[in-house]
Amino acid sequence: MTDLLIQNARLVNEGQEFEGDLRIRGDRIESIGPGLTARAGEKVLNANGRLLLPGVIDAQVHFREPGMEYKGNLDTEPAAAVAGGVTSYLEMPNTRPPALSNDVLEDKYTRATGRSRANFGFYFGASNDNLENIRRINPKTTPGLKIFMGASTGNMLVDDPKTLEAMFAECPTPIITHCEDTPMIDAEIAKARAIYGDDIPVDLHGEIRSRAACLKSTELAISLARRFDTSLHVLHISTAEELQLFAPGPLMHKRITAETCVHFLHFARADYARLGNLIKCNPAIKEASDRDAIIRAVAEDRVDVLATDHAPHTWDEKQQKYEKAPSGLPLVQFFLACAMQKVHDGHFSLPHLVRKICHAPAQRFDIAERGFLREGYFADLVLVEPYGGTLVTRESVISRCGWSPFEGERFDARVAATFVNGELAWDGKQLVGAPVGRRLEFAR
Repeated sequence: MTDLLIQNARLVNEGQEFEGDLRIRGDRIESIGPGLTARAGEKVLNANGRLLLPGVIDAQVHFREPGMEYKGNLDTEPAAAVAGGVTSYLEMPNTRPPALSNDVLEDKYTRATGRSRANFGFYFGASNDNLENIRRINPKTTPGLKIFMGASTGNMLVDDPKTLEAMFAECPTPIITHCEDTPMIDAEIAKARAIYGDDIPVDLHGEIRSRAACLKSTELAISLARRFDTSLHVLHISTAEELQLFAPGPLMHKRITAETCVHFLHFARADYARLGNLIKCNPAIKEASDRDAIIRAVAEDRVDVLATDHAPHTWDEKQQKYEKAPSGLPLVQFFLACAMQKVHDGHFSLPHLVRKICHAPAQRFDIAERGFLREGYFADLVLVEPYGGTLVTRESVISRCGWSPFEGERFDARVAATFVNGELAWDGKQLVGAPVGRRLEFAR
């Protein structure tokens, strides 16, 4: 490791922006302050007034390994992450096999070690028949238990009421939910088939995976959490109606929290005409009025965490007809640039955004010594040129799937450098060095 002094930066941290310097010693932030002077043998990086943020923590990704490595893996997707300023990620359990046991969970950690360019944590998964495994979860090994309270692939739809109650009552970690009501979705898809056969228009996706289906399932999750005093985090809120179920205010005062995703701040139903299945995801992108309500909810702290739900599929898979085309968008590489566009457009401040994508994920999931610019914390950092410009092209995509729904768009901000555990991982143009990502620790 090489010690580094970053000078003349504009640091963004814990609600403030200020001019200053930051010294990295080994894998940690040693000191923060004005007028730090270089030591003998120490490298110096002149930030020239660029923004210095804590490394982004993406609390919801699907990196596809094991079992679907042709879409993405623990080499390619973390590489895309660090290129976009994401230094840590929490990955979902619906791999093949799914992470329904401690053995599979630990296999994922083993796979990532020495290969992942970003730091990593893996969620434990729930099914109708792994309650005993859930009771035995070690809270220090996983950010939480993911429950699909709606349609999922494989054996991961939990729809048995008694099983759900037991999970909410006994799980030793936070519960993280995907909330959509499967019977309501099945009824809508049957109606669409009756009218359109196998040629269902993709712009009906938001009606098929309806706001009513989202609302019903989210209400159930919240009612169970209140009944059993469960620590609950509801993922990817997509409707204005669901937002009213969550209280605005500081994260530290909440037992029930909400997350939304960057694509719900960016796309709306009209974009299906241009992008089709490329923006098909679950839950669905809905109306412009939902998008606007979600942006306001992020601004007023009704939504606590902003993530991606990064989910790569191949281009050919996405070219199939509506029902066969899989749901999911590859987003992690352009997460920060896209989210910062909402800052440039005046919806909320940059310190507010940093709270949603850096501080809040670390706090909500008890991630030790990351997510903040603090002396003694790990040196996970991202240097941003606020008006450097990011043009998304097919050639620039690092994710294994090789495409992005943002292609052709230009965002104002550009990631100029990403540091993971004190090491330069992205220099603004290319990946640098060997993977140095580490297993995240959960301070519980």
